[in-house]
Amino acid sequence: MSPHSRDEDATSREGGGTNGEAASHGGLTVGAVAQRTGITVRTLHHWESVDLVTASERSPADYRLYTTADIARIHRVMLYRELGLPLERIRAVLDSGAELTADTLRGQREQLADRIDELQRMHHALDRMIDTVDAGLPLTADEQVRIFGDDWNPDWTRQAREKWGDSTQWTQYAERAVDRETADWEQIAEQTHELNSTLAAALARGVRAGSSEANALADAHRESLCRYFDCTISMHVCIGRMYADDPGFRAHFDGVAPGLATWLRDAIDANARAHGVDPDTATWE
Repeated sequence: MSPHSRDEDATSREGGGTNGEAASHGGLTVGAVAQRTGITVRTLHHWESVDLVTASERSPADYRLYTTADIARIHRVMLYRELGLPLERIRAVLDSGAELTADTLRGQREQLADRIDELQRMHHALDRMIDTVDAGLPLTADEQVRIFGDDWNPDWTRQAREKWGDSTQWTQYAERAVDRETADWEQIAEQTHELNSTLAAALARGVRAGSSEANALADAHRESLCRYFDCTISMHVCIGRMYADDPGFRAHFDGVAPGLATWLRDAIDANARAHGVDPDTATWE
C-alpha cells in the first residue's frame, strides 16, 4: 500500500463514516464535520496544523471529535474566508476582541474598494481594446472626421478590419491604440499631415526616387507606420504598392499632390533596394 493510500485509509477511519453525525462521546468526527460544513477533511487538518481550528475532544481511539463550539468556529472561519481574509489574520480576529475585528474588517473593506477600482479600470481597458479590435479606432465617426479631416472616411477602419483583422499587425495596432486618448490621435494626425506636406514638397521640387533625400523620406514614412505596428522594409514595399494600386489610397495621396501615390511607391521601392531588399519579390513579412 502506498503512503498516499495509507493516509486516505487513516482519514476514512478517523471520519467514522460520513453518514454518522456524532461519535458515542457527543463530538462530531472529522468526516461528519466535513459533510456538514462542505469543508474537506484535508482542509480541516490544515486548519488544525496552523492552530486555526482544533478539535477539542478525542475519542478513546484518539480520533478528533469536534464540539459545537469547534463547529461554530469553523463557520466563523468560513465567513472570514469569504470576505477574503488570510488564515493568519482570521486566527488573530477569532482570538481577539471586537475592536480588532472591526478594524480588520474596515481594512479589508478598503482593500476591496481598491481592488474594485482596479477591476473597473481593467474593465474599461478591455472595453477600449474590444472597441479598437472591432472598430479599428476608439473614436466616433464624428471625432475621426474632425481629427483627420473632411476627406476622411470612417468606413475605412471597418474595411481595414475586414481585410487585416486576423493579422498580427492588427493586434499590435489595437494594443498600441488602446491607451491613446483624443489628444494623442490629434497629435498623430498633425504629424501625418506634416509628413504628407513634406513628401508633396519633395515631389514638387523634383526629388528623385533613390536619392538620399528620397530614401530618408521613405524611412521617415516607414517609421510613422511603426507607431501602429512593426513595419519591416518588405512590408513597407507592399504598402507602397497598395498606395499606388488601390483607388481609395491613390485618391487620398493624389489629393495631397497629384502623382504623390506613384512617387511615394517608387521612393519606397528604391529605398528598399538601398537596404538590400528586392521590391519585386518583397512579401508581407
